[in-house]
Amino acid sequence: MMLIEETAIADAALPVDQFKAHLRLGTGFAEDDVQDDVLKGFLRAAIAAIEARTGKVLIERDFSWSLNIWRDQFGEVLPVAPVTEVRTVTLADAEGGESIVSSDMYRLEKDVQRPRLRPMGSLMPKMPSGGAVRVDFTAGMAGDWGKLPADLGQAVLLLAAHYYEYRDETALGAGCMPFGVTSLIQRYRTVRFGAGVMQ
Repeated sequence: MMLIEETAIADAALPVDQFKAHLRLGTGFAEDDVQDDVLKGFLRAAIAAIEARTGKVLIERDFSWSLNIWRDQFGEVLPVAPVTEVRTVTLADAEGGESIVSSDMYRLEKDVQRPRLRPMGSLMPKMPSGGAVRVDFTAGMAGDWGKLPADLGQAVLLLAAHYYEYRDETALGAGCMPFGVTSLIQRYRTVRFGAGVMQ
């Protein structure tokens, strides 16, 4: 199983000016943009960390997901959420020959936590022996920064600022995330049930 991000977040979609204001960086100087690349790096890192923690894609972009076997013939849970569109489903045989599955053989069951690719019939399309399937889809909570929920936008700025302020720190524990960030993203985390335990 492999998930590939096919398109990256465009530089223009990153809230660099908001981040500068959040950091209270000075403005009106001849080299106002001298730190822009550094700030974009911290914003991208913060977005990636929050997406990993929540399982949600913040800014819309394209992905491809490859499987060697359907884990559930009645409907495959997609690896991230929310999925807005399944563009293609492609079957590949053991020799690498590919065939695109007709879109009338499956449907997207939208869900903010666990979107699924469902068969239109009783089972998912048959996978060739020794082959694989690739699902190309679009996912994201917002098409641009301005449409992102305010609490997630604030969480990104807080975490990026934390990375910026502690960029030389090497003693922080693994997985360290400031409390303000974890409290803002808590409601977006996927709830998992297993062995009678809710996570």
